[in-house]
Amino acid sequence: MSFYVTTPIYYVNAAPHLGHAYTTIAADAMARHHRQRGDDVFFLTGTDEHGEPVADAAHALGIEPQELADRNAERFRALAPLIEATNDFFIRTTDPQHMAMVQEVLTRVRDNGFVYKGTYEGWYCPRCADFKADNEIDEGNRCPIHHIELTREQEDNYFFKLSAFQERLERLYGEREDFVAPRTRYNEALSFIRSGLRDVPLTRHKLTWGVPVPWDEEHVFYVWFDALLNYYTALTYAPAPSPPPGAGPADPDLLARFWPASYHVIAKDILRFHAVYWPALLMAAEIELPEHVFVHGYLLMDGEKMSKSLGNVLDPFAVIERFGADALRFYLLREVPFGQDGSVSSAAFEQRYESELANELGNLASRTIAMLVRYRDGEVPAAEVDPVLVADFEGLPALVSGFLDRAELTGALDEIWQRVRRLNRYVEEQAPWQLAKDDARAQDLDRVLRTLAEGLRVVTVLLWPYLPASAERLLDALGAPSLSLAGAELGAGEMRRVSPIESLFPKSSGEAGS
Repeated sequence: MSFYVTTPIYYVNAAPHLGHAYTTIAADAMARHHRQRGDDVFFLTGTDEHGEPVADAAHALGIEPQELADRNAERFRALAPLIEATNDFFIRTTDPQHMAMVQEVLTRVRDNGFVYKGTYEGWYCPRCADFKADNEIDEGNRCPIHHIELTREQEDNYFFKLSAFQERLERLYGEREDFVAPRTRYNEALSFIRSGLRDVPLTRHKLTWGVPVPWDEEHVFYVWFDALLNYYTALTYAPAPSPPPGAGPADPDLLARFWPASYHVIAKDILRFHAVYWPALLMAAEIELPEHVFVHGYLLMDGEKMSKSLGNVLDPFAVIERFGADALRFYLLREVPFGQDGSVSSAAFEQRYESELANELGNLASRTIAMLVRYRDGEVPAAEVDPVLVADFEGLPALVSGFLDRAELTGALDEIWQRVRRLNRYVEEQAPWQLAKDDARAQDLDRVLRTLAEGLRVVTVLLWPYLPASAERLLDALGAPSLSLAGAELGAGEMRRVSPIESLFPKSSGEAGS
């Protein structure tokens, strides 16, 4: 099985913020989970570098757009390893290979009869790089996202015949009700389609910072069509990732190996482009459609979307320095149900860190290993797993996989965390420190210690997509480094000895870390 997941490519008119980290972390958790399943995985992220907002931001700084793109692209590239993202490629839309493929695909769209020349007039938001329909304009003639006053623009452009795909898009949504998720976003996209599609500009005449139109040198392609194609173009020149263990030689043609994409993970402000324009464009180019578009909500601060344009951002670099990357990953996917809007704050970070990571998982790990060292000299007893816990863990890997197959990351994490809490209750119920005082109950103590070690191993394997560094440390300490999902069954482990481990989520220093 192949699994291809993408983030949106991030705009380089400013540095990255926590919202960008959020999307990348979510896509990475999905990629890691599928690697655990033995799937052939490709994970793409990158930067969107053309268009008016980049040109305007560069000119405001007194530099050329390419210099600003280079500067901020490196900031986004640097963010990925800091949040433990395992992307296979980082695409930039100024890559010559991408630009050439954009020209090739959009020329094919024109040759197929879906491009014509005309004049466009409408209300335009330069920060969105988008013309707004009448029903998308806030009071005071303002952009609903950036709250700035819209400008009236008129220019000669080449148009994409979006209207020609009205019936095909309605049919797509009727036949594939999981094409866009969650359901509220599916309904929103379908409502937009049913309201009647209008043709949209494919090119810009007044700009020079973009991919040149090969049939008219006075135009560049509208940044959104350039950007959307990155998901396809990347597979034409990215280095091939290694196939999963035991899979044999991999197909060097990445399009054949990974296209169509399994999941495009996006935020809701770019829904229309991905759920309407993108499938129509692919139909026009005779390219197979992606399987799913998953639309997550906004991270909110003070009731507003976190946005560099609005200035209400949390710096992910500072958050990671304070809490550690694992804690950041866990918090974002635990605190805010994935697919919904949700508020974030430093206080909530600290509360989740202490109550769940430190007190629940960290404490479970510390005392399980400490008791094995103390009572059995680090040896994991060769006892049967306690049947009282078997039912609680039965079918857990399949349950978690089902949630992640639907991109329900928070739901999957909740299922795992219920088992973390069940193991903590099991410790209190069985009181192994009391069993250790009675030699006649040595077999009972063996059973409890074996069960705790096994339960801890299982939840740690399942938590790896969320807490990769901490999970790897803990599995090494348990003497069970395998990350395979096939082994995440209670009783399937072959642990023999454990090793002492320092606190996974220390509290004493006041500097939380993973």
